[in-house]
Amino acid sequence: MNVKIHQLKTNEDKRGIVFEPIENESINTQQNSHVVISKPGIIRGNHYHQYGTETLTVMGPALLRFKEADEILDFEVPVGQVYKFVIPPKVSHAIKNIGEKDHIVFAFNTVPHNPENPDVISDILMDS
Repeated sequence: MNVKIHQLKTNEDKRGIVFEPIENESINTQQNSHVVISKPGIIRGNHYHQYGTETLTVMGPALLRFKEADEILDFEVPVGQVYKFVIPPKVSHAIKNIGEKDHIVFAFNTVPHNPENPDVISDILMDS
């Protein structure tokens, strides 16, 4: 599996948690960024990108599933922990909010978003 998975350092105090969703040396290669907010039990993704490398930064709880060729990998992000996933082109991915509150994902892609011709190919890895 070519997905790179890194636990991110967080700084926490009585005000909450702070983390950097992408490192400085990678920010200049990104052509798209967006924030995804999902309700409990909701699944996002269920696709792959033909050309772009996608980086997802996720604060748990969440379940992520990846498929490359015939290999499937499930990864659970524990409550309060933050992980970054760098997903190369042609690797299918899905993310499920397994918590009881809204869930936030920071997403970056090396290909600009084109609504008329998106770099998204459907591949259902999870269903409700």
